[in-house]
Amino acid sequence: MTRATARYRRTASALMALALAGGSAAAALSAAPAAHADATRDKEYWLAESGITKAWEVSKGAGVKVAVIDSGVDGKHPDLKGVLTGGTDASGAGAADGQKSIGAKPEHGTLVATMLAGRGHQPAGPTDSPSPSPSASPTQGPGPDGIVGVAPEAQLLSVSTWLGSANPGGKSDQDQIPAAVRWAVDNGARVINISLGSTSPEWPQSWDAAFLYAEQKDVVIVAAAGNRVGGNIQVGAPATIPGVLTVAGLDRKGVASIDSSSQGISIGVAAPAEGLVGGLPGGGYAEWAGTSGATPIVAGVAALIRSKWPDMSARQVINRIVSTAKDAGAPGKDPLYGFGVLDAEAALKADVPETTVNPLGSISDWIRVHRRGNPVSSEPAALPSPSSAAPTLPEATVPVAKAPSPADSAVPAVVVLGFGGLFVCIIAAAALQLRRVVRGAGAWPGNTESGAPDAVDSHTPES
Repeated sequence: MTRATARYRRTASALMALALAGGSAAAALSAAPAAHADATRDKEYWLAESGITKAWEVSKGAGVKVAVIDSGVDGKHPDLKGVLTGGTDASGAGAADGQKSIGAKPEHGTLVATMLAGRGHQPAGPTDSPSPSPSASPTQGPGPDGIVGVAPEAQLLSVSTWLGSANPGGKSDQDQIPAAVRWAVDNGARVINISLGSTSPEWPQSWDAAFLYAEQKDVVIVAAAGNRVGGNIQVGAPATIPGVLTVAGLDRKGVASIDSSSQGISIGVAAPAEGLVGGLPGGGYAEWAGTSGATPIVAGVAALIRSKWPDMSARQVINRIVSTAKDAGAPGKDPLYGFGVLDAEAALKADVPETTVNPLGSISDWIRVHRRGNPVSSEPAALPSPSSAAPTLPEATVPVAKAPSPADSAVPAVVVLGFGGLFVCIIAAAALQLRRVVRGAGAWPGNTESGAPDAVDSHTPES
């Protein structure tokens, strides 16, 4: 087995263990009692502490589509009524619209979606049935009960994936993730939320083209750093992919969470990750923790920015978020907080200079350096039709075979004859020299060399 093959297998094995980044907080989720709808709003402390309520004075995310690549989103949840505008299933085991909750943690996608773009709902009257009530329209603002997301006027695309256990649909993580990213880009997502994490910083080459495609189509991708309590000591893919806005987690004191945040040089910004609350499939609520919950907070802010400035590039959106973050930890960018703690108000209101590069890198540049032999075009890939998706990887370029020329065929013969002649000359010269030595041996009576080797001490050394 070659070293490259062994490394690939280790990477593949780690990616097969790809888990929902908030899954490490499953104990907190399962142990928490279901919250009542009229009490959840008060628990959303991050809306004020992260500057989101102030940012709403500028934008609430209208007109922006955000794709949630996760375990499926229950669009019938009362706080998500009318929020989902499309969806698909990348696993082969979910529903065609991406709204069936699947995988090892089926509730995960709905928790993420409500935090990102929940619209709350109107309180039920004394005689009202407990069935979901219509949510308020964007012009009316979110309902007073339930979860209100960071971007309550944005629309969501649900892309369901089966992760964390054996997929009955038969598709691996290596197949699902790139397919999900491509579908999201092709269906109008301006922001993609990936609250997923793995134990490996490496990713399979099959992901390269999909993330490059998103970069070329100017889409912001926000991903979770992963959780230490879940075994992710360091940030894992896809949060290590250059150009992706990686989110670390904070505890209630605003300090890097010991349980709910990994560390790594790819981290861009930190956001609240403990004491979170979100919606569950079927209309319930639960408290939870993890960078899975911090990620939709940052993705929601990206949606606010893209709504305010529709023509702003993805790299500038990311630059706004990281350059306005409040520095924390070691001065400057560090592996715990990245550029600092999220400040949504500053990201929407501050005067931020234009940038020509993504402060978190470029997958195009990375491929050019690290995937040698696989040319990468700097031109955007052609947008495929919904019925015929473009291939995930570019076709390999095979050199054209050519017949050898007569000159090429003569070269080996010339080389062989040349070396043969040289060898004969060497033998002749050696024989002549030997003859001279033999004839002159009697002229040198003082010559004591016998040609015999020196005696060797044959006693056995002590052990």
